[in-house]
Amino acid sequence: MKKRHLKPSHSQFLVYYEQYADPLFRFCYHKTSDREVAKDITQDAFVRTWEYLIRGGEIDNMRAFLYRTANNMIVDHYRRHTMSSLNDLTEQGFDPVFENESDPTDRLDGAIAIKILDTMDPRHKEVILLRYVEELSIKEIAKIIEEKENTVSVRLHRALKELKDIYSNVGRKPGNPEKKNQKNESEN
Repeated sequence: MKKRHLKPSHSQFLVYYEQYADPLFRFCYHKTSDREVAKDITQDAFVRTWEYLIRGGEIDNMRAFLYRTANNMIVDHYRRHTMSSLNDLTEQGFDPVFENESDPTDRLDGAIAIKILDTMDPRHKEVILLRYVEELSIKEIAKIIEEKENTVSVRLHRALKELKDIYSNVGRKPGNPEKKNQKNESEN
């Protein structure tokens, strides 16, 4: 079976923009923790993709191509700039603004999730975000991070185990045998 290559028209490309701009921005924001940098990278990813198509390039999967382009640009950004981590920024008083917040507990849950993700192995964090926040398939993630699908599946499995382990330890204080004993009793 022959692969279908995408050579979209200008109007079709605008449809792709409408479809992927917000999720691509979220991906960039999660990777950079900087709203303006994320906006710039998102815009530049679309511009570079359009220029690639104009030069006669062919794309098998537009979504995966855009994410890979953005990911490469993020790597380039970090090579050029030394940036503080989200933890350093929050310690200095940085508080990211989230649009459309309706419930204060959503913000609290999000803050806990960010803290948990920030403690994870960066490669595990990346596949968790791509799979469950950006809702990409294993195949699309493999293309974006340039790994085999099996490698992505194994990494995702390990990431979920790491996430579960970290989450189960949230709230457990050192020297609190009650929590530890409860866990040991549930394992028996």
